[in-house]
Amino acid sequence: MEKFTNYHRKNQFEQLNREQWDLLVIGGGITGAGIALDAASRGMKTAVVEMQDFAAGTSSRSTKLVHGGLRYLKQFEVKMVAEVGKEREIVYENGPHVTTPEWMMLPFHEGGNFGPFTTNIGLRVYDYLAGVKKSERRTMLSPEETIEREPLVKRDGLKGAGFYVEYKTDDARLTLEVMKKAVEYGALSTNYAKVIDFLYSDAGSVEGVIVEDTISGETYQVQAKKVVNAGGPWVDELRGLDGSKKGKTLQLTKGAHLVFDQSAFPLKQAVYFDTPDGRMIFAIPRDGKTYVGTTDTEYDGEISHPKLTTADRDYILEAIHYMFPTVEVTEDDVESSWVGVRPLIHEEGKDPSEISRKDEIFVSDSGLISMAGGKLTGYRKMAQSAVDLVRDKLMEEYGIRYSDSETIHKPLSGGEVNGSKGFKQFKEERIKIGESMGLSKEAANKLVSLYGANVDTVFNLFKERKTDAERAQIDPVAFAQLVVALEYEMIYKPVDFFIRRTGALFFDIKWVKQHQHAVIDFMANELEWTAKQKQAYTDELNQLLEEAVQPVEIG
Repeated sequence: MEKFTNYHRKNQFEQLNREQWDLLVIGGGITGAGIALDAASRGMKTAVVEMQDFAAGTSSRSTKLVHGGLRYLKQFEVKMVAEVGKEREIVYENGPHVTTPEWMMLPFHEGGNFGPFTTNIGLRVYDYLAGVKKSERRTMLSPEETIEREPLVKRDGLKGAGFYVEYKTDDARLTLEVMKKAVEYGALSTNYAKVIDFLYSDAGSVEGVIVEDTISGETYQVQAKKVVNAGGPWVDELRGLDGSKKGKTLQLTKGAHLVFDQSAFPLKQAVYFDTPDGRMIFAIPRDGKTYVGTTDTEYDGEISHPKLTTADRDYILEAIHYMFPTVEVTEDDVESSWVGVRPLIHEEGKDPSEISRKDEIFVSDSGLISMAGGKLTGYRKMAQSAVDLVRDKLMEEYGIRYSDSETIHKPLSGGEVNGSKGFKQFKEERIKIGESMGLSKEAANKLVSLYGANVDTVFNLFKERKTDAERAQIDPVAFAQLVVALEYEMIYKPVDFFIRRTGALFFDIKWVKQHQHAVIDFMANELEWTAKQKQAYTDELNQLLEEAVQPVEIG
């Protein structure tokens, strides 16, 4: 695993400033990471700047599914369903540790969105368009079979269910593994690096950016032949900075999710279900928890810090009680939550839930290339389209020739396990190794699932640095994960570790509270924070811990 660290931030910024890049990518979410990997693997000299942490925006706040977009069949988005459906399999095979098949149940009730006939036809078309393999093709369940698989589903008016495969993912770690692989191919990638202006030639063409290191406050000029704006919800802000925000614009929508312990909401089976107002949301079991979402409402608040409102929370609770009437969860049972902002391309007169998730590329008069819209599932194809455009422009303007994309069969970092079949054997072997080191089977399994082929680094640190862990007063497994995050996964703030490297703030909030003070002390020493920084980062984590369970009132 390549070193990918903030221990030498100043050197990285100086390198950004010193060299001229073929391609500068603005944005370290899944779109920017995908573009960086595609470009770097073709040999382009590539740099990435991300103003927050990698995946800190939309890419860590999705429903955590690499799914084929069944709902878009209802909107006749046939091409999108076919394309993203096929991409699911590619994402899975390239990173089987961060993406796993998940059987999904789609119950239908009298008067609901889907009936037995339309569901059967829809899923059959879905299987065909998405190229679903035989073992994962849909089946139809009777009411009795539906209840047997998930006893909590509403029985009144139940007519059966469709049963099909989606793919569950850790969206933040998927983004990170893509970015780490880009770095292996030579990309320079930096977080907490905000673009504050563009650089232009005398002819008015974009030829770079001015970037601020938001940790030190220093600014640097970065020269690049081509600049891609992959800013997600911030795409239009960057277009505005370039003076090219015209024509199509973004419409931001907000999606909220609630997390419950399985003791309060003992869901056995992932379910995609109707809500009282006719929308559809997911309920998914994961690691001893059940999470439910997403809402889909227009958003015009602060992009970097969307918050759960009482309306969001109550909407999801009402939906749970509607479809799972015996589940008596209340606001007091909410263990955690997250809220994300989706950057959709505005379509006049359409409800947020009806707006297409298709992606588009805008090229401004200055030559700034902006990528907007799209879905997590389709990130690789989006990246390929953007880099193909960059390749053609570099050939046309500079006579530089680059190859076609090679990412279709390129394992992500941690995915070097010979695909999904190879991962099964790899996992069994590594769990045994973990157990031989004194780890429980459950702990070893969790680490292998999180790190894939990179788990050996974690195991070695667990084995070799127990004394350091003891001195830092951190559990040896958590300490190994923390050192990996510092040396190989470029964390700088505690929230980077607790949210985007481990997912713990969403799915194991007690673990965060147990380790937060010792982790902060260790990071402060390692990264040489000032007392002011340490206080600010501590306050930031505490605020997010509070917001995870305490929604804000509307207005």
